[in-house]
Amino acid sequence: MVNKSKIAIFEGKRIRRHWNDQEEKWYFSVIDIVEVLAQTLRPRKYWDDLKRKLKMEGSELSEKIGQLKMQSTDGKFYLTDAADTEAMLRIIQSIPSPNAEPFKLWLARVGYERIEETHDPELAINRALQTYLRKGYSKDWINQRLKSIEIRKALTDEWEERGIKETSEFAILTDDISIAWTGMTTKQYKSLKGLKKENLRDNMTNLELVLNMLAETATTEISQKRKPKTFPENRKVAKEGGTIAGNARKQIEVKSGRKVITKKNAKRLKLTANK
Repeated sequence: MVNKSKIAIFEGKRIRRHWNDQEEKWYFSVIDIVEVLAQTLRPRKYWDDLKRKLKMEGSELSEKIGQLKMQSTDGKFYLTDAADTEAMLRIIQSIPSPNAEPFKLWLARVGYERIEETHDPELAINRALQTYLRKGYSKDWINQRLKSIEIRKALTDEWEERGIKETSEFAILTDDISIAWTGMTTKQYKSLKGLKKENLRDNMTNLELVLNMLAETATTEISQKRKPKTFPENRKVAKEGGTIAGNARKQIEVKSGRKVITKKNAKRLKLTANK
């Protein structure tokens, strides 16, 4: 598990970043880092000028720069230049700044945390635990949430083993599970809870989390047994796994007389926890 926070902090400045699961790399917003190092009010112009200068000098750095959608200060997502740690270090070397050396150490520390978590997953779990506690969630909820992360990782690993590689395919399979146990797509489920970009699982009740874990665990178990070879076969397994949790949800609703799927989101969950 990796801390996939979209924002990192360097000396009080926000640095947008993105974790690439397949490459297992952090990508950082070049503009944010240029703004910090160059201490300019026009970081975009500074970066454009620097890119031209590097290109004229024969640098191949531009080939290492990609574009990713990151959230701007207006709350919307825009394509922005992004670079991994190696490319960022090369950019830093091209910017005269008293912050250069501290920033190099900061980048190294960000990468080191990832290495630490690879060798000792418990560190990642502890970091996640502290994050949820600071946000005000109850300890019972946090225990369920951390378990759900482990179960989701096992499922995505299984899908990859069965040849699922594309992000769109992961999304379709996730929706197949969701529809089978909740009657809604992930997008519809988030809409019910009044969510936009927020993580759906961070806004589930204990019972919702448990049933979602059942759906994903069942899907993993069936897949490991059946070993689907095509995408349609994987979709069939996902629907079967979700249906097991869906049947459990219906039985709970009949016995309890209450709906399992609720409009409660993180704010209401935390208010409940503090009572």
